[in-house]
Amino acid sequence: MNFGKIPEENWPTEVDRCEASGGFALPDDHAQTAKILKAGGRGGGELGWGGTTWNVRAWRGSVYPEKTPKRLWPEHYGRTFTSIEFNATHYRIYSPEKMAEWAEAVPEGFKFCPKIPAIISRYRRFNNCEGPTDDFIEGLLALGNKLGTSFIQLTPQYAPKHAEKLRPYLEAWPRELPLCVEFRHPDWFTGGAEAERVWALMEACGIGSVLTDTALRRDALHMRLSAAHTMVRFGGYAGHPSDERRLEDWGRRIKHWNSEGLDRLDFLVHQPDSVFTPQTCAAFKKKFASPA
Repeated sequence: MNFGKIPEENWPTEVDRCEASGGFALPDDHAQTAKILKAGGRGGGELGWGGTTWNVRAWRGSVYPEKTPKRLWPEHYGRTFTSIEFNATHYRIYSPEKMAEWAEAVPEGFKFCPKIPAIISRYRRFNNCEGPTDDFIEGLLALGNKLGTSFIQLTPQYAPKHAEKLRPYLEAWPRELPLCVEFRHPDWFTGGAEAERVWALMEACGIGSVLTDTALRRDALHMRLSAAHTMVRFGGYAGHPSDERRLEDWGRRIKHWNSEGLDRLDFLVHQPDSVFTPQTCAAFKKKFASPA
């Protein structure tokens, strides 16, 4: 995830500076978050954690036993992680047969978090998307009980003023399929009327929001839940000490949300080339499980 990331050529100096200035601190919850959790959540939320791909050669000898063929990587991925940000579906709509094959490859309890295809969200911008959406949903259903929360990623240029087609798309989305939306344009976070109209629609439809924890766009870490399920996209810095301290903050916040009514949260880790993703997820799991 390059969105809001400190360029690698500026590490570790700029990462150190960001941490020292409090730039990684979690913001307070948005006022709507407590209301959403109290009104709609069951509490004791399910927790998923994982990365963004299983095609990582650097994991040979750790996540993947030496000489394990690539066709078995999904199985071993599923033994280490409990969910995945499934970016493959952003670039191609796969057949139900292929989706079912992937679902069969991972253990029970594992969840896929598929990204809505780019043909829908980026190229057609939710206009005349009935065909691609039906094909995509057919693939989602083929995942069976391995289907987690899908998500729409809006581009940084997609402002609330462009949402005329987004609103009916969200209204038509099947309620039984969990969905979140990731906002990136700054105007989604400033309380404008057009943005609030979409936020209200999401609350009414039970559509969640994505929380994007990235250094240079803290407005995208808006801490506003629109449903009792959410996902965190965590931009890490390859084992920099700030990663672990940020995970401690997330552990405390998630425990609080669980006590307030959170149903499900997927913590999806973005590390350079995914090399440090297993360590980050292991540390997250430990922080979350530790006493408050």
